[in-house]
Amino acid sequence: MDKGIKGLILESLGGLYTVETEDGEILKLKARGLFRKDGLSPCAGDRCIIRDDVISEICERKNSIIRPPLANLDVMVFVVSTCEPSPNLTLLDKFIAVCEYKSIEPVIAVTKVDLKANELIPEIYGNIGIIVAVCDYESGGGLDIIKEKISGRICAFTGNTGAGKSTLLNHIAPELEIKTAEISRKLGRGRHTTRVSRLYRLFDGYAADTPGFSSFETMQYAVILKDKLKYCFREFGEYEGKCRFADCNHIGEKGCKVIEAVKRGEIARSRHESYCQMFEEAKNIKEWEINGK
Repeated sequence: MDKGIKGLILESLGGLYTVETEDGEILKLKARGLFRKDGLSPCAGDRCIIRDDVISEICERKNSIIRPPLANLDVMVFVVSTCEPSPNLTLLDKFIAVCEYKSIEPVIAVTKVDLKANELIPEIYGNIGIIVAVCDYESGGGLDIIKEKISGRICAFTGNTGAGKSTLLNHIAPELEIKTAEISRKLGRGRHTTRVSRLYRLFDGYAADTPGFSSFETMQYAVILKDKLKYCFREFGEYEGKCRFADCNHIGEKGCKVIEAVKRGEIARSRHESYCQMFEEAKNIKEWEINGK
């Protein structure tokens, strides 16, 4: 049997796929028609098998997100500004919960520290084991941390509009910013639409051009049922199984060890508030909605 050629999909556009083979060759290919029949849409980040000059097989994904469509992410870098706009911790916590659910490592890049200091973000998220890079462009502080975390891996950068994602990318990899701007002009699209996702070579790995991440609805990325949500907040793990009730949701139950930890300051109140908000939203999600998400 023909084992085919292994490749990585870099871009999907109009039914045509840009694929990098193991030998580094860049090909423009179509995919076999059965993918749509099987309910599978190949996307950037997918590992694939090429036979007879078409993509004949999509390898098993370790994760995927829906909008923009990306697969097999190792790292998600969240760009959070200290001001203009001010940090939205609820939004950040939603992103991080999706990463935990999808087995994507979250990394936080704090920007605009020259305009306003913010020690809260490193304290809250650093204390729960998330890498926080405070980016000072004059000294170069924080940039090496990001480079190290994304080297040799598939990553994506995201953040609110105005948080400084483009500036950050321009400092760690000027050539990447030039390429993404060029492709945007060629496609005739704005930088914040969701029509295309593309991977670019970066530090022996790949970075995704991710227009459209500036607006966030959790269900666009992952459907997390309420019973699974508590496992997406890593700091709750220490108290799991210690509450008075075995099925404790850590919302307002008596004898809840998580709530007690919040009151003692061992768990950040903002994190628990984000969890409670997400839990209320998750209560309205039906089991069937999780299929394919």
